[in-house]
Amino acid sequence: MHRSGFVALIGRPNVGKSTLLNALVGEKVSIISERPQTTRNQVRAVLTRDSEQIIFIDTPGLHKPKHKLGSSMVQKARNTMQEVDLIFYIVEANHAPGYGDSRIAELLQTVNSPVFLILNKIDLVSEERLAVYSDLYKKMGSFKAHFQLSALQGTNLKPLIDATVKMLPEGPQYYPPEMITDQPEQFIASEIIREKIIPLTRQEVPFSVAVVIEEMKFRTGSELVDIRADIFVERKSQVGIVVGKGGSLLKDVGIKARKELEALFGHQIFLDLRVKVKREWRNREEDLRRLGYEE
Repeated sequence: MHRSGFVALIGRPNVGKSTLLNALVGEKVSIISERPQTTRNQVRAVLTRDSEQIIFIDTPGLHKPKHKLGSSMVQKARNTMQEVDLIFYIVEANHAPGYGDSRIAELLQTVNSPVFLILNKIDLVSEERLAVYSDLYKKMGSFKAHFQLSALQGTNLKPLIDATVKMLPEGPQYYPPEMITDQPEQFIASEIIREKIIPLTRQEVPFSVAVVIEEMKFRTGSELVDIRADIFVERKSQVGIVVGKGGSLLKDVGIKARKELEALFGHQIFLDLRVKVKREWRNREEDLRRLGYEE
């Protein structure tokens, strides 16, 4: 019998959903950052074994939106909860549950899919405090099972995967066994570039940045891949921040992104980055569609 199914990763921003996704499949599929609300799209990662295939869906963190982009992100997460075979509700083991956690727990009680409660970041909390916080989280709702793990350190992942397989229905292999994500190369490249910008900028700038791959192709008669990417910000003043003094920050972004992209794609890459202004793009539906955040 072959089992297969879809599992959604749900939780507040910055609880470690993307880190867990990457750890479960053993490859970097979703970008990670200490900044909240880094994940903006659904990102699917595929774990294939002899008799099962699990498709994990990383969703944007549930939060109170302040613009149309935020509303779109939250709606994507809510929609995903209604379409999967299992939900991972991920919380931070090193913090007591707060109002946001309770709201999400209440929302999860309204879905038909079973829910696993996952306390992540156990490497950051003592055993005594973990026991206290764990009891508090368990009381927030009815969960099919609960797990304590560290996605960053890869601790206790096997019990979670084994329990997940048991919850999945009999089904086909949806993706080829060698595939780890259904995201196109252009999307992956744009996300890697954005990931490198986030830690180098400050205040509102990381949330105002979007990256679009305008061109990605092999250079004629060469194994070199040319990638031309536009980096959009919302205000003219943000251009200077992203570019940096004498172009230093943009150069740093380019070096780090090119190194990771070359390792990922297995080819030398020429990366052309250009910073442009698209005013208030997070609140304009046409811009959200153009930038890939709206269907």
